[in-house]
Amino acid sequence: MMDDEIKSAFEIAMEKIADIGEPTEEERRQWKYVPEGEQLAARYLKEDCNLVAELSQYPENVRKYVVKGASDIFARNILLPTNERAKKTNRKAMDGLKTIKNDKGGVENVFSRIRHLFNHHAEQGEQQRKQAYQQLKAEFEARVQQAAQQQLGTLIGARIDVERLPQFQQEWHKVHRQLDSQYLKLLDEYKQELTSIA
Repeated sequence: MMDDEIKSAFEIAMEKIADIGEPTEEERRQWKYVPEGEQLAARYLKEDCNLVAELSQYPENVRKYVVKGASDIFARNILLPTNERAKKTNRKAMDGLKTIKNDKGGVENVFSRIRHLFNHHAEQGEQQRKQAYQQLKAEFEARVQQAAQQQLGTLIGARIDVERLPQFQQEWHKVHRQLDSQYLKLLDEYKQELTSIA
């Protein structure tokens, strides 16, 4: 009969769990100490604790997991420096990474590329954003003027502040995201590289 051949979802799940087996000692250490490293990095970013002293409290055989967790959090907190707060967080996250990584030269090499990216974003990127903003504003003003002329039949003398229109704001956010996307893509690659450095 076919009912004997059909397994319940529970039975299938239980078989898969049985196939997985017991976690290894390494997996257990990773599950325990990577989150501790994440918490350590978060505390460092907020309170400025002594990373070297904190890391030295962990036995050598688990320290790499703590470093991995901390490294992930530090890298995740490196963002495009759009304001002073982001710049301060970037400096702190980069200091934290440099402190916990063994390959200081490799880390500094990636930091150099990140700083170059940030400078480019601040200088040429800012110029691109201003140009794009002015172009979008001119296009919106022309569209609003044309729509007003079609509805009213004559040119209206009053100027409409298109920058306050929700449609303009939405469109600007979209254009701004597109302009920053090239920087973000490169920054993500650098951050991946940082987390893979020993």
